[in-house]
Amino acid sequence: MPNMSLKKVAIPEQDPKVRARNFQEVSLGYTKEMAMEEAARCLGCKHKPCVSGCPVNVRIPEFIAKVAEGDFEAAYDIIKSTNFLPAVCGRVCPQESQCESKCVRGIKGEPVGIGRLERFVADYAMENIHREAQKPQINGHKVAVIGSGPAGLTCAGDLAQRGYQVTIFEAFHVAGGVLVYGIPQFRLPKEIVEKEVETLRAQGVEIMTNMVMGKVLSIDELFEMGYEAVFVGSGAGLPNFMGIEGEALVGVYSANEYLTRINLMKAYKEDYATPMRKSKNVAVVGGGNVAMDAARSALRMGADNVYIVYRRSLDELPARKEEVHHAMEEGVQFKLLNNPVRILGDEHGQVKAMECIEMQLGEPDASGRRRPVPVEGSNFTLDVDTVIISIGTSPNPLISSTTNGLETNKWGCLVADEHMKTTREGVYAGGDAVTGAATVILAMGAGKTAAESIDQYIKSKAN
Repeated sequence: MPNMSLKKVAIPEQDPKVRARNFQEVSLGYTKEMAMEEAARCLGCKHKPCVSGCPVNVRIPEFIAKVAEGDFEAAYDIIKSTNFLPAVCGRVCPQESQCESKCVRGIKGEPVGIGRLERFVADYAMENIHREAQKPQINGHKVAVIGSGPAGLTCAGDLAQRGYQVTIFEAFHVAGGVLVYGIPQFRLPKEIVEKEVETLRAQGVEIMTNMVMGKVLSIDELFEMGYEAVFVGSGAGLPNFMGIEGEALVGVYSANEYLTRINLMKAYKEDYATPMRKSKNVAVVGGGNVAMDAARSALRMGADNVYIVYRRSLDELPARKEEVHHAMEEGVQFKLLNNPVRILGDEHGQVKAMECIEMQLGEPDASGRRRPVPVEGSNFTLDVDTVIISIGTSPNPLISSTTNGLETNKWGCLVADEHMKTTREGVYAGGDAVTGAATVILAMGAGKTAAESIDQYIKSKAN
């Protein structure tokens, strides 16, 4: 019998006051009983609207039906047939604006908790399903993948399944890209990413770390080494700044640097001597998911007061509602309709305050959102010792500037068509390197599309 409850089965979480001071995962996940109860809310629609909202086309009603039956292993196999990173997606995908936004149950009540169920199935599989990895038969063709973030991992996994010899070239010392340097432990444990990466290695994907492409090797040299196609999934790791006075002071970070020091360099662990400012009062400028991650991380690093300074209102805040809700529960203070004017320093060149101005919403701008307009004479000072700038990122120009024939747009993103083909033959690109900073699942969708295109390209050359 279907479960006709209008609400999702609640997911257990750490108490906000406790979790705000630790880096353990916030959401604790469903039990078997909870998962089966939530799965019973799915109506199994024949036209499957939820699938159309998933960039990697997970067979959602099929896997949920297996969860409802208690056949979690079969559910996992169904998910893995299209999604190489289910434990990741179940935690960080914005399901509310993708698959769950298409769910029929959401018309009168809450949609089915698709993300929660995907996470449950993936976690169950990691704990209970132990199989020998099946390496596909090698087809004799080699493909290089630049970047081991969600786009690169997905492209590599798809190609490996088709029999290609795939090598991933990663600039950092560990694989995972933004999954390990950008997303905090309390949202996506590093152990989860490591297990997903090891699954790819077991399928024959080679991962070479400390390979800064454009410096160590060029794309031209990859072709000379026998790679027949290259996928660029190098992300968008170059931070944007506001260009205001005081951004060069000690105590000003980009969100990328701040999160990388905590996540990849493990500043959150007491036994690591990672250089990190001991902050008491922190201002995070911006309102996206990265800003929420930085603010919540600052609390966990011991700050007494953490402020989100955002120039629009709560309704325009681009971060996921869940992340905003969690941040508010944990004590992050929201300074909405405010914008920084300058950052003030002391005699030692260190941050001591940030001057802001109040804003009001005017007419809509080109994006359709109401443009924030300064309120004259409303300046005030926020006493902070650390400022984190989180207003977006751009792709690093290193690869495009060292490769002939690769065009970029005015934002520095690689130009690629709907098949992820760039302006240079044999080179494909996707994810944040093409779109600018976006979601994990959109990058994965680009990786899948690129793998299909590369497969067709190499087969056409062989014929």
